[in-house]
Amino acid sequence: MALIAAILGWLFDGFEMGMFPLIGKPALAALLGPKSDQAADWFGVIMAVFLVGAATGGVIFGWLGDRIGRVRAMSLSIVTYAIFTGLCGFATEAWHIAVLRFVASLGMGGEWSLGVALVIELWPDRSRTFVAGMIGAASNVGFLLVGILSLRLLQVVGDVQELMRGIGLGETTIDYLTSNQAWRLLMIAGALPALLVFLIRLFVPESERWQHERDKGATSHWATRDLIGVLVGCCGAGSVIFCWTPLVNNSAIRIIGTVMGVAVAFFGYAYPVWCYMRRAEQAGALTVESRATNTRNLLLGALISGIALLGTWGALQWAPRWAAESLQSDPLKHAKEYTQIYSALGAIVGTIAAAYLAGVVGRRMAYSLICVGSFVSALYLYLGNDQFDAKFLFAMFTAGAMTAAFYGFFPLYLPELFPTKVRATSQGFAYNFGRIIAAIGTLQTANLMKLFDGNFPMAGSILSGIYLLGLLAIWFCPETKGKPLPE
Repeated sequence: MALIAAILGWLFDGFEMGMFPLIGKPALAALLGPKSDQAADWFGVIMAVFLVGAATGGVIFGWLGDRIGRVRAMSLSIVTYAIFTGLCGFATEAWHIAVLRFVASLGMGGEWSLGVALVIELWPDRSRTFVAGMIGAASNVGFLLVGILSLRLLQVVGDVQELMRGIGLGETTIDYLTSNQAWRLLMIAGALPALLVFLIRLFVPESERWQHERDKGATSHWATRDLIGVLVGCCGAGSVIFCWTPLVNNSAIRIIGTVMGVAVAFFGYAYPVWCYMRRAEQAGALTVESRATNTRNLLLGALISGIALLGTWGALQWAPRWAAESLQSDPLKHAKEYTQIYSALGAIVGTIAAAYLAGVVGRRMAYSLICVGSFVSALYLYLGNDQFDAKFLFAMFTAGAMTAAFYGFFPLYLPELFPTKVRATSQGFAYNFGRIIAAIGTLQTANLMKLFDGNFPMAGSILSGIYLLGLLAIWFCPETKGKPLPE
């Protein structure tokens, strides 16, 4: 039941992450006016705000999971992302969506860390590769559903309009909900995952490993006041985004602001974990060596996660737009939609395969092979294709499989780096801090595009070089194959 609930949570998580790129442009056109020149800027800001919110939520809800339990915290995270996604459907200003998406993304970031911790702790050690692969695949099934919905959107909207007329709704209401590609209706439908909470609260058991730590008194070392560090970290991450908005035009200020903002975000997000470990050490519940090991793993986990997320968000997420704007000659080919579908299909295969690969060859070798495969497949995608055809879709499938393989690897590897008492918070920090790096990369992709006069292949190829850094970073990380989860 825990695995089913987590898979459904991740599936809806992926669906809602992929839904905004589909309906963001028509939503902003409706709110700002079709001729507004601010739509592109607002779109970039909303995407970056989402990444910052997910990073913040990964720490906040991870902290809750370590303090009050995995199941209760996961229920709260799902309610958060579902309700606030639904409220986006009632927005009347662009900034309304930015604020609501930020709050929704808190829950999305938290749901990942909590679901991973719960499932990995409940299932036996021999099953870790299986559940990690399922975890990674679930969110990509959500992306696949978005691609299919995008392909059939006009037909779906027409069917929904007929259904609404059949139940007696007036034309004014129907037009309000379904105009501009039905973005309001789709956002409101995003509240449906809140129903998962009933399944979770009724049928999903709490982690026995966490209950054991609670009974020993380990959870008493968490303190609410430590969350002030997360607030400061969020402000640091937000300042990075601000530095790259059109409001700041000075390159020196942008660079200095980015470095300082990332440093503040890092120390702010890690602050609750460090405070916990200091108290636990003073109480004799944690050794000096364990504290040093956990701190080291926090740094390394954030580094390898940041590399993967930067590669995905900076290099590959532009491919559907590239296909639609530069490669297709016939709009009826639906290049953008099919690009996302083939990428998602590849990602489902890649995430499952990556977990099994790590179980066979070891964690460090698997990560290295994924880095090489991601770099090569990204170069083949961008430099080996100049038209939208079967060859391009094969390249997209391959790149999707390789670059998404990390998201089958991390649910397996990150829980193995941290003991139960700090697992949800620590892996929430390690994985989600990478989203801050990804937010910077997303903004830099736009700048690279301008530098190369809108040349998608050149910008994507340059950013894909980040995967080569992963080849070095992973060998500083511990090998955990065949070892039980740390206690």
